Amino acid sequence: MSAGTFAERYAALAEVRAAHPEAVARAAARRVRPSGPPGASGPLMIIAADHPARGALRAGSDPLAMADRRDLLERMCAALARPGVNGVLGTPDVLEDLLLLGALDGKLAVGSMNRGGLAGASFEIDDRFTAYSAPAIAAAGLDGGKMLLRVDPADPATARTLEACGRAVTDLAAHGLMAMVEPFMSGRGEDGRVRNELTAEAMIRAVAIASGLGATSARTWLKVPVVPEMERVMAASTLPALLLGGEVSADPDAALAGWREALKLPTVRGLVIGRSLLYPPGGDVAAAVDAAVAALGTPARRTE
Repeated sequence: MSAGTFAERYAALAEVRAAHPEAVARAAARRVRPSGPPGASGPLMIIAADHPARGALRAGSDPLAMADRRDLLERMCAALARPGVNGVLGTPDVLEDLLLLGALDGKLAVGSMNRGGLAGASFEIDDRFTAYSAPAIAAAGLDGGKMLLRVDPADPATARTLEACGRAVTDLAAHGLMAMVEPFMSGRGEDGRVRNELTAEAMIRAVAIASGLGATSARTWLKVPVVPEMERVMAASTLPALLLGGEVSADPDAALAGWREALKLPTVRGLVIGRSLLYPPGGDVAAAVDAAVAALGTPARRTE
């Protein structure tokens, strides 16, 4: 399905999904994987789109921005085609759509593992592993697995999530694969919503907890937000880290400036950005991605 326009390739997806489910495994087997481990060839620029599986569809002011799968996939294909973009992070449905569309050759593919902590649910902190497992990631020929770890000291479900994340780190390392851990200290506000604590002190604690997960940290990477005093935060661990984008910023220039400054730190090795690049103010995905790639120090050329 790699030939033709995006519209033509997308039109064939429904037929393939319904009549030829074996095509997913064939596409995974054909995928050309990057040479060398993640980070071996320089800073990473990874496009993230694992939000929908948690029921988190908002981008900016649109509460259902990520609900249209064709639109999401078209934006992702546009982003993945930009110079300097190394890979993608997604759940099985998204990665398999991209495989069938022929968009993942030469790209890192990181599978999102725990999506059971649905946004706004009473059990949100009990973030169970309902997507990829480490053996499934290895069998699909992916390059690593990502897990979200929200530590709420007041919620007993945190212990189950910690245990599951530790086991996933161990299992991924046993397969020689990257374990990408996204840690936060979290808590519920008076309205019952889970909120992450984006202070230096909270992130230092979260990074310290995440760094010790599993039987080995040899293949663990961290996925962290830019917060005040990033020097102190990143001093809490020697593990390589990627910066996340979070919500769509009303001030993209300020977000870029924050990424540039944090990228100067020795353990910060790139970006994992989703909504900020896929749904930028003004809607120009290519320009947003190129600006992020430029922040890595990698020149990007427009090809339109």
